[in-house]
Amino acid sequence: MKTQTHEILKKQESKRSKCLVYTRVMGYHRPVESFNIGKKGEHQQRNHFKEIRIE
Repeated sequence: MKTQTHEILKKQESKRSKCLVYTRVMGYHRPVESFNIGKKGEHQQRNHFKEIRIE
């Protein structure tokens, strides 16, 4: 499956665009791309959650 996904991505490479991920740091938003190595590692270890809809 990994090879198949890899092939699909390679065929569609010209249609792809770079995705910037932002995170909130000390009250403002900052791109994760600009983090140093330690901060990037810390960001990967964070627990992400999904909000549930209460009706």
